[in-house]
Amino acid sequence: MSGAGRFEAPDEHGDQYGDEHEGEEGREGRRDEGREGYGGAGGGSGQGPGGVDGAEPDRPPRIPTPRASVEDSGLPLPRLADLGDLAPAPLDLPHDVLKSLLGAWALAACSAAETAAVEDHLGSCGGCADEARRLREAVGLLHQPESLDLDPGLRTRVLESCLERRPPRVPVPEWAAAYDAETARLDALLQDFGDAEWHAPVRLRWFEADTPRSRRTTVAGVIAHLLSVDGLIAVALGLEDPLTDVIGAAEQHAVGPSGRTEAFWRTSHFPPTRSVRGPWREQSHSLVRTVSFTGGHAGGLAVSYGDFELPLHDALLDRAFECWVHAEDIADAVDYPYPPPAPRHLNKMIDLAARMLPAALARRRRTGLISSTHGRHLSLAGEPGRSLRLEIEGVAGGEWLIPLDSPAAVASADLEVAHVALDGVEFCRLAAGHVSPEDAAVGQVGDREAIRDVLFATAGLSRM
Repeated sequence: MSGAGRFEAPDEHGDQYGDEHEGEEGREGRRDEGREGYGGAGGGSGQGPGGVDGAEPDRPPRIPTPRASVEDSGLPLPRLADLGDLAPAPLDLPHDVLKSLLGAWALAACSAAETAAVEDHLGSCGGCADEARRLREAVGLLHQPESLDLDPGLRTRVLESCLERRPPRVPVPEWAAAYDAETARLDALLQDFGDAEWHAPVRLRWFEADTPRSRRTTVAGVIAHLLSVDGLIAVALGLEDPLTDVIGAAEQHAVGPSGRTEAFWRTSHFPPTRSVRGPWREQSHSLVRTVSFTGGHAGGLAVSYGDFELPLHDALLDRAFECWVHAEDIADAVDYPYPPPAPRHLNKMIDLAARMLPAALARRRRTGLISSTHGRHLSLAGEPGRSLRLEIEGVAGGEWLIPLDSPAAVASADLEVAHVALDGVEFCRLAAGHVSPEDAAVGQVGDREAIRDVLFATAGLSRM
């Protein structure tokens, strides 16, 4: 670096202050000059040539100069053996003082001499020894080994306890509770982020046509993505579209999650920064308030995602799922732990993915990703057909029968051809495109091709 604040390196044989050749005489002269300011010429002891009382009578008494260090005097350093015993002398303290030190001793706040005195006393005083033991046990209760992070279910339990005592006048619908909880958790994670965290790199991952895809952005870019896609629900509810003031007329045609996100990133005047948190947070609050005031009447309202639609209650659950997935992406980017959602919310997310699988299988069949029906006729609407049993393990788990041949077919246990089992979080990460079908930890039995189709269809549920 260059400029006025540059540090000048020393020469090879001198110091950075320019006195490399001053010599012993020059250094001695500088020491004498320094002593002049403390009382005139002479030694550093404050005595004149005449001995102890040799100061001239017409001069005020001289202030002694600071004692010169051993290094400056040119004398050799003393040997450690000549210093004698450096251990502090033991303290002789009365009983009352030693008893008053027990609290500090239990907290390891005593000096070395006080600690030695207290511990010597404890060997001969039973009363103080009992008191010291109780204090040490109390200190142990103050220093628990558990993590300082709050239990992720604490917020839900506290709110439920409060609402049992005083029910809200306008409750949040049950189908919107997961979105409310996940946006609140992500907002809490973002609360203390500095500039470095907001610009930390994040890689978004998903599957498209059985191929892994990714997109590089930042933490702020992820929140801009959530803001853009949540805006689809805002538009369906008649609220303001967050992209109105961002994208120009040329970008108004942008539809769908990825199209809206790319338009936001492309047309923003500056890369997204921490300032995007406020609009995202306010929009999430507005969505929860609006659906709460509509009660259960708006749950079936259709929300368009461009090439497909979801009922409002499923759309909010989908947004809760994506909020959790991208919160994990952000937490990984800043190396911070982030637990899964509460089991009852996670169960609803798994149920949504399981209900979307028949349509996902049909899309794979239309696009040729399922190449053969193995000589079998596809089931007609309303008829029982071949099925796969999806077993999700864990506290948020359950079992679902997935019709394989038509979204309108009836799943049948009698026509079950395969059975797969996954952990709940593993299944969600597969549905988010964060785990490939080949790498997912899956227990499986039955028709291998049917199992493969379902696993790839699950990964195909993911999107940017």
